[in-house]
Amino acid sequence: MKITLLIPTLNEIDGMKSIMPKVKPEWYDQLLIVDGQSSDGTIEFCRAQGWPIVVQQKKGMRHAYMEALPHVTGDVILTFSPDGNSIPELIPDCVAKIKEGYDMVIVSRYAQGAKSYDDDLITGFGNKLFTTMINLLHGAHYTDAMVIYRAYKKSLIADLDLDKDTSYDIEERLFHTTISWEPLLSIRAAKRRLKVVDIPGDEPKRDGGERKLQVLKWGAAYMFEVFREVFIWK
Repeated sequence: MKITLLIPTLNEIDGMKSIMPKVKPEWYDQLLIVDGQSSDGTIEFCRAQGWPIVVQQKKGMRHAYMEALPHVTGDVILTFSPDGNSIPELIPDCVAKIKEGYDMVIVSRYAQGAKSYDDDLITGFGNKLFTTMINLLHGAHYTDAMVIYRAYKKSLIADLDLDKDTSYDIEERLFHTTISWEPLLSIRAAKRRLKVVDIPGDEPKRDGGERKLQVLKWGAAYMFEVFREVFIWK
């Protein structure tokens, strides 16, 4: 089972310089960076290190994943944030769990023993609200349904229609935004009763850069998605 460590970046030069030296090559089979047209030197820094990088043409996290997908060689994708929010030392634990036979492993900020040091009142409330709604409406048992830090089988992308624009069209048009696919991955994995496990992992504060959250637009789009999925896609 080959592991692709997929790292999305957008103006993360500080985090890349401080976090990436802690990521050991023996933890993965492929390193792939997908960049959202950074202007702070992130692209140039990655190229100078010899790291494979895809510079995306369409903005937004979902498009980042889609444009990176043709370059992914692993059987498992492990998405990792280089801004300091994801602890590198938990990568081996995540990989070990996926190799036990799980379809997805989530490094949860809210599992027992873990804590987010980056949440504010709004993001903390929102993350827990969405996770609770997904659990109630879709029969899941997540502690963190929204986080980017997770590993999952590459085959799930096609199996769960994550690679289809039609899976996101309505909410993105309604709320004039582009969303990511982690919440939909969590929802559809639950609906399929896939084998998923959470492992605890703190979320430290960001290491430089800036947050790209569109709190109101994303919140509305994800809430629409949570309820829409009750009625469609089996």
